[in-house]
Amino acid sequence: MGALLGPDFPTRIALAVSGGGDSMAMLALAHGWARVMGVGLAVVTVDHGLRDGSAAEAAMVARECAALGHAHATLRWHWDGTGNLQDAARDARLRLIDGWRGDIAHVLFAHTRDDQAETVLLRLARGSGVDGLSAMSDRRRVTPATPARGFWQIRPLLEEARADLRHHADTLRLPYVDDPSNDDPRFQRVRARQALAVLADLGVTPEALSDTARRLTRARDALVARAVSVLPDLLRSGAGDGADLVIDRDTLGALERDTQMRVLAAALQWVGGTIYRPRAAALEGLLDRALAGAGGTLQGAQLAVGRTEIRIFREYQAVHKTVTTAGAATLWDGMWEVAGPAVDGFDVRALGPEGWAQIPEKARAAVPFDAARSRPAVFDGTRLVACAALGHGPQHDARLHRPAASFVAFLQFR
Repeated sequence: MGALLGPDFPTRIALAVSGGGDSMAMLALAHGWARVMGVGLAVVTVDHGLRDGSAAEAAMVARECAALGHAHATLRWHWDGTGNLQDAARDARLRLIDGWRGDIAHVLFAHTRDDQAETVLLRLARGSGVDGLSAMSDRRRVTPATPARGFWQIRPLLEEARADLRHHADTLRLPYVDDPSNDDPRFQRVRARQALAVLADLGVTPEALSDTARRLTRARDALVARAVSVLPDLLRSGAGDGADLVIDRDTLGALERDTQMRVLAAALQWVGGTIYRPRAAALEGLLDRALAGAGGTLQGAQLAVGRTEIRIFREYQAVHKTVTTAGAATLWDGMWEVAGPAVDGFDVRALGPEGWAQIPEKARAAVPFDAARSRPAVFDGTRLVACAALGHGPQHDARLHRPAASFVAFLQFR
């Protein structure tokens, strides 16, 4: 904890506690440490509502926190049935915690050495490269695509075995719940856990996989540094609002494969506002298409490939149903603040073909059609009131909130 939070400890930290043995052991350990160091604790449980007993488990955590004298909050999430459930739940957990934490900058998660090993094994099965097989960091900047503030995700137990933490919890007679899904072979992570028990005879243990992951982390850091070094020659200026990235096609084509993929993956995350890097197979397929002269979409971003450049912008299909109200209190698409006396109270939605048709011909040159139609625009019913990207309508602010000051900084910390 000293290495992760010091030398100047924050006055308060947060803990993400699910009610399982690992997280309840973390709560007990953090309670003792915080009492000695004079650091306040706030605890949060995200109830995904996916099992009948989830609400009772959150209540159990709340009771334990009350007994220890710490504030506790339960955040609830409802899956809309779209996309991959586990990915959606993971993203939602980070976004909900970011919205809840207030001014607390550090949130502790109870990931263990076993979690590290299972993750490496799963990513190995997917054919992941250096990034996927690198170790989870014990200190990581998380920037969910909400009002892009972000927090430090702290994993103080990455060197601890799950069995040791359970023994600790049992010895202290801590209440905890064993999620029945942890033994359900329908889930990949459960099968990975079972496979590790078999592979131990070959020396493929959680300790060995964790050591390998740490070594690969050093390689990843060197590759990131290489990618950052080529950006001055690679990036061209895009639209004035900073929403698009424009890459020199010939310069990209001359780079080594890993640097190409690293830059493209970060660009998709930057433009699409996503937390996690695309899967390797999908990313490679899109890169091959782009280098061959064809476009494509991935993770809510779209590529348009010209003779000399590749433009990356928000995919229209990802935002065409997103509607909010203009005003400084709300964000459209989780990234745009559209506000001003002349537009506040009107609907904000993607410009789309209908809005584009209402833009004067001479104003359309500012942003190409494919990219312009996913820009935020202000409507009164079907009438286009304003679109800042194309300089249309009364003056107003359309500010883009991004998780880093620049794309260079964003790539550096992926």
